[in-house]
Amino acid sequence: MTDLFKEKSTNWDANEMRKKMSQAIGAAILDNVPLNDQMTVMDFGAGTGLISSQVAPFVKKITAVDVSESMLEKLMSKPDLQGKVEILCQDITAHPMGVEHDLIMSAMAMHHVEDTNNMVQKFAEHLKPGGHIALADLDTEDGGFHATPTEGVFHLGFDRDEFASKLKEFGFRDIRFVTAHVAERKNGAYPIFLALGTKTNA
Repeated sequence: MTDLFKEKSTNWDANEMRKKMSQAIGAAILDNVPLNDQMTVMDFGAGTGLISSQVAPFVKKITAVDVSESMLEKLMSKPDLQGKVEILCQDITAHPMGVEHDLIMSAMAMHHVEDTNNMVQKFAEHLKPGGHIALADLDTEDGGFHATPTEGVFHLGFDRDEFASKLKEFGFRDIRFVTAHVAERKNGAYPIFLALGTKTNA
């Protein structure tokens, strides 16, 4: 699989807009998800660990999942994540882990997944009954968020009502959305939602 982020990974964390966005999403997760020190977490599309770094102090273990080996290498170079975060370079939508977690979180990764139905189904399969989701991505946008045409972008954001219906279809309840951040760019403002929900016990 081609690593689309190989060149970007070196300076990924240096981008001020990205840091601000990640801090806001991490803060929204901390504010809205009941974390505890026994929880196991999957960070889907973990990248360099900008979200994992914020959540790791409050949970037992995080599995950082990404298809970019270079981004995960950057994550593992961070001393504060040693011993708390393990990495998995694997497309879990095609090759599931076979492990259930207490929480699946994700930040700005879902628009890179072509088959959204399969993705949500795999989220449900990787969660324990009563487990939580905290999924952040763009509200439906006009294509201007990515300044240039970007390989691997399959969705121009998501409609909240449509995404909520999809989550319900695959067994999630207590679904709600908060606006985690608004990314300000020269060509406009781009709201980013955090979708929250719980897997049914059935």
